[in-house]
This record gives sequence, structure tokens and C-alpha cells, in this order.
Amino acid sequence: MSADTLEAVITQERKVVTEIPGPKSREIHERRKAVIPPGVGTVFPIYVDRAHDSIVVDVDGNQLIDVCGGIGVMTIGHTDEAVLDAAREQMGKVTHTLFTMNAYEPYVRVAELLAEAVPSDETYKTLLMNSGAEAVENGVKIARKYTGRPGVAVLECAYHGRTMLTSSMNHKGAPYAYGYGPRAGDIYRAPNSYPLHDGLSGEEAAKRTIARLEKTAGAGDLACLIVEPIQGEGGFVVPAEGYLPALYTWCKENGIVFIADEVQAGMARTGTMFSIEQFGVKPDLVLSAKGIAGGFPLSGVTGRAEIMDKSLPGGLGGTFSGNPVSCAAAIAVFEQIDSLNLLDEAKRIERVFGDGLCQLQSEFDAIAEVRGKGAMLAIEITKPGTLEPDADRVQAIIDYAGKNGVILLAAGLYNQVIRFLPSLKMTDALIEDVLSVLREAFAATA
Repeated sequence: MSADTLEAVITQERKVVTEIPGPKSREIHERRKAVIPPGVGTVFPIYVDRAHDSIVVDVDGNQLIDVCGGIGVMTIGHTDEAVLDAAREQMGKVTHTLFTMNAYEPYVRVAELLAEAVPSDETYKTLLMNSGAEAVENGVKIARKYTGRPGVAVLECAYHGRTMLTSSMNHKGAPYAYGYGPRAGDIYRAPNSYPLHDGLSGEEAAKRTIARLEKTAGAGDLACLIVEPIQGEGGFVVPAEGYLPALYTWCKENGIVFIADEVQAGMARTGTMFSIEQFGVKPDLVLSAKGIAGGFPLSGVTGRAEIMDKSLPGGLGGTFSGNPVSCAAAIAVFEQIDSLNLLDEAKRIERVFGDGLCQLQSEFDAIAEVRGKGAMLAIEITKPGTLEPDADRVQAIIDYAGKNGVILLAAGLYNQVIRFLPSLKMTDALIEDVLSVLREAFAATA
């Protein structure tokens, strides 16, 4: 089915035609439990049949508003026509050769586009991989090779992946690392800036972070500091003004590679190509994934040439890294961001959705904070009159919304946050509908 046909069939509106999950979804879910381990979790047991822009249609015919977008992957919407056309054309040419054996132009073009997108005038080079966790692993590997140091500094509430190294870097041990054996060493954790809870200025929070790292690791032993400019799984935490620039300055003074993990916040989601731009920092390495290829698996490590060139030939890469079909899709994503003015659309969503969430906050005292940038927004839910997390209320709201045709997702160290990652094409009408369901959910769970 072409994108044109999908658009004709899938209207951009919420439609609930059966109970959710419906009978067909429930039947598939029973089959799933027989053959798929519970470690592959289930946020909400619906099974998707097709999707377009901001609407997914389940196997029972319900049309649900997708405010998660595959956890930030569908930044330009489901089944974008330009992405599908680019992928189809590339599939008709070549689907795989292994770039390090027989190269192809789309990989080179993606590297050029990423270099242009980094907020710096220096020369940047790119390694393409498949997933965000692979980007993190290779970013650390490259930083260690460049500096000759072992240490990796991460921040509290961070999330970087599910591989051995990245799960060891996460703040949460369970479910990502607990019980899976030894964790990677030479990882040092320090407090992040979390204005709602620590009340510190950016300068104060940075001093606290630096003091911890200098005490526990020693600056001279650190290869890199890896930060999510806006934390994802940690709860869409936006650091206080001045925090990230202070950390960057400290890294520069001590020869530490500053890595911006833009896996969730990057690719136009926050109103700039990379969220780090909004903090006045020019990172040494930028990690991208999720929204980069419109649903096709692709990730990138983009870094200063001086750093990237330290690796020996053959030291970087992988069998499926930078797959030509994914690269073709990524080129189309970059073109769509430009031609559809999606940076401005992210700012529109922040204005419309953000204002609506602030209005909800004025109505329900369980919302302790509305935060985020662009189309990366969140509300933190606490027990009224306190900052005590209320994960039960969050889950109840998510369940209510799902049963009424809105797909939501939790975040935060205690699952006390509801995060919103809509497509940059989500209409104002759909946003208003999401807000109306949220209002009903808060009232129903009071």
C-alpha cells in the first residue's frame, strides 16, 4: 500500500471502534506470550496493522493517536511518502554490500549531512551503525582510543542502552543490568542538574558534578563525559542554564572528550537539529539514532576529525552498519526536515502542546512540572503538595488514555513522568484531542 493510499484510508483522527485492546489484539497477545519471553516487555498490548503520520491503526480497526512515535523514532511521521519512495528506489538497486568491502554513495551523503548539522565550524567525520546503543558503544571506544584513557563519566538518571557497556552506564540497574552478570568497569556516575528537585543554578550543579568526578575518577583518567542534553528515559530533564557549558569547559581544560548523546533529542525534535545547540555547546562527538531514518535502523557517531581519525583501518564498522536502504531513508528525512520547515513545526508543537499542558497543570495539582523543548515534552506527576513520585497515577493515566485511543509512555527514575514525543506533523486538532483525553484521565484517576 502506497503512502497516498494510506493517507486516503487513515484519516488523522482518533476512532475507537472496539474496546482497546480489542479481540484480535488480545488473541495475538496470547500467541506472543507462548513464543516471546517476558523480557521483551509490553507497554500496552495493542497490535498495529498500519500507520500514517500521527495515527496508528490496530488489527481491530481502532485509530489511535501516537504520541510516542516508537520512542522518538517517527519524528517526521509514520509512512512518510518521501522516505518510502527513497527506500523503494534504493531497494531496487542494492540492499547490502558491507560499506567497508564495496562502498556506496548514500553512506557518504549521510555523513556529509550529519557533519553539516553539527553546531560547529570544525571538520567532522561520521561512523554509521544500526542502533543508539551501538552509537554509544562506539563513541566511548573512539574517545578511549583518542585519549588513551579508560574512564567514562555519566550522569545520574542517564539512559544509554541495553548492551553490556551501555546498561552499565545507565542509572537504573533494573531492569537493564540487574541479574545479567558482571557490569563494565571504569564508569563513574555523578549528579545531574535536575532543577525541580535540586534547586541549584547551572553553575552550582556543575560544580557539584565536577567535584564528584574529580573525587571518584580523577579528571586525568577520564576519556569522556557523555551527556544527554535533555535526558530521555530519565524523565526529559532539562538542565539549568549554564550547566552544560560549565561541564564542557571543564572537559576542554582536562582533555576529556565531551559526547552529546542525541539519540532521543536529536534530528529536529527540539526545534534545532541537535538539542545541544540550545545550550551553546559545540560537542566533540554527537550520537544520533532513532529519528534519523524515518523508521529504518540507523545510527551515527559524528565527531571532530582529529578524534575520529585516531582509529586504525578496520577498527570501526560492522556487517550491517550504514545499510544502503537506511541511508537512502535518512537522506530523505534530512530533505523533509528542510522542505517542510520541521524545525519551526517543532516550535509550534512546543507552543500549542506546552501551553495546553500548562493549562492542565493549573487544573490538577498532581502535575509538579511541565518541561521540555520542541516536540520533546513531559509532565512530572507527584502526590499533591509534595515532590513524592506517583508512579501508580502515571500508569493509571496511561492505561486510561490507551483504552481511549491515545498512546502514551512513562519515563523517569521512578516512572513518575509522562513523556510526549509526537510527530512534527501532528496537527493542532490532534494535540487538542490528546489534551482532552488527558484531562479526562486526570479526572478519572483523581
